Amino acid sequence: MPLPTVILPGYLAGAGPYREMEQALESLGFVVATVPLKRSDWFPTLGGRSVTPILEQLDATVKRVQDKTGSDRLNLVGHSAGGWISRIYLGEVPYLIHAGDRTKTGLWKAHPQISTLITLGTPHTSQERWTKRNLNFVKDNYPGAFYPTVRYICVAGKSIYGQRLRSWFAHSSYELTCGQGTCWGDGITPIEAAHLDGATNLTLENVLHSPRPGKLWYGSASIVPHWATYLQ
Repeated sequence: MPLPTVILPGYLAGAGPYREMEQALESLGFVVATVPLKRSDWFPTLGGRSVTPILEQLDATVKRVQDKTGSDRLNLVGHSAGGWISRIYLGEVPYLIHAGDRTKTGLWKAHPQISTLITLGTPHTSQERWTKRNLNFVKDNYPGAFYPTVRYICVAGKSIYGQRLRSWFAHSSYELTCGQGTCWGDGITPIEAAHLDGATNLTLENVLHSPRPGKLWYGSASIVPHWATYLQ
């Protein structure tokens, strides 16, 4: 029987847009729960501040799923920023790089509970000064596919080539992420930044970063099976 699976939404996203992803996974036999975030739950993290409020909701959801299913292990799917936040959640080093966290636990050590981590369009690197503080914590403490007991699957989309004039938004986003705007990615995250050393790295054609009417993204019913096959 497949392990239960928890989905962590991306930056400034609530749980609602992930219903199609949930349903696709449920049709494959998975028990699925999305961390019940609202857009406003991200506001305290703006400007590169602590992501502890998101980690706390992720931890609460994992515990709730474990209590419901009786499973001591599960899969974790992180979309966009949810992917690198999930890497913090796996770790043993206290996440205390922000002054406001000094009085908090800051330590979840969740890697023994996680069988597979799938990241979808996650920017595992960034040149943006506000994001770098958090991402450097991840990179410095948990480089690459860090925990050998966890299977890391990193999924990138190849749908938009960054060009300064024809696709300026993608170009700017790619440049801010990896320092190079003229490359392929999902419209937000360049392929290079979405992959990790030591992980199973996948690139899906014509897949966008976020849901758009009539377009394919990581959570589309026809796309989910391409990466869900790697879930335990």
